Amino acid sequence: MRKHSIDLNSDMGEGFGPWKIGDGVDEDIMPLISSANIATGFHAGDPNIMARTVHLARTAGVGIGAHLGFRDLVGFGRRNITETPQALVNDIVYQLGALREFARLAGVSIQHVKPHGALYMLAARDESLSRLLIETLRTLDPTLMLYCMEMSVTCRIARELGQPVVREFYADRDYDRSGSIVFTRQVDRLDPERIAAKVLRACLEGRVKTVDGEDIEIGFDSVCIHSDTPGALALVQATRAALARNDIRIAPPLPAVAR
Repeated sequence: MRKHSIDLNSDMGEGFGPWKIGDGVDEDIMPLISSANIATGFHAGDPNIMARTVHLARTAGVGIGAHLGFRDLVGFGRRNITETPQALVNDIVYQLGALREFARLAGVSIQHVKPHGALYMLAARDESLSRLLIETLRTLDPTLMLYCMEMSVTCRIARELGQPVVREFYADRDYDRSGSIVFTRQVDRLDPERIAAKVLRACLEGRVKTVDGEDIEIGFDSVCIHSDTPGALALVQATRAALARNDIRIAPPLPAVAR
């Protein structure tokens, strides 16, 4: 089904102290998106960066999400950490609480949560972790939107338990036949027009080509472009332009359970 509006999200605040990840263009990307996934200190981010990024999002009128990762600054949250589901969810609660307080200081609220990197992929296939995460979110705030892939265990359990879920389409990642992204630790510079065409086709036709060259159907409520992808600003600009030419506006997400 053709989309007339779509959420556009990006990972923000992914530095640490004086170090920046990617091109360091959060200030330029923020006004172009509708939802920001702000790093909460475990895979990237620190108190000063979190406070500054929340302020950027508030100024731009962008929805704020907690981007929750493994305790893995060295590996940028893209290495698998062996830990119990309870320990991982405790880490998630800790990170969410940190960003929630910075948001409260800025007079805004948390719109959503989104696991990062290897934690996102682990939750996508691990029923115990996804169930405990969602049960915890139900207790903390049953209105928090949870970003995940449509084919994931996370999405299925969120719908089962009634937690609002936002299904993502990844503009700057490849897909396999299952509808999952192909996880990678390193992404090369991509052609902005090719990425924009990929997103536009998904919005108009609900389809994407896999790494095997097959077409699959894809259901989604939000498009993600990672800010650490080389040339991310050009990817966002080209995607926005392609959507605008086809009368598809950028707008806050409508959770799948609200349909």
